[in-house]
Amino acid sequence: MFWPMLAIALGFLGVAVLGVLAVKVFVEAQRLGRQVTTTTERINQASDDLERAATRLAATGDSLR
Repeated sequence: MFWPMLAIALGFLGVAVLGVLAVKVFVEAQRLGRQVTTTTERINQASDDLERAATRLAATGDSLR
């Protein structure tokens, strides 16, 4: 009777460990998603800044001709 109970206890422990790891993976995936969102917003802002600067530079170049 000892071995079946030990097997059940170890099985439950394994499922509990997998549950904890799944929660950790979920939290890290959420954090990564937030970082990707922040980085995308920063890239879009830099792209807009570059476009505005290029437009002004082109206008300056046209006025010099």
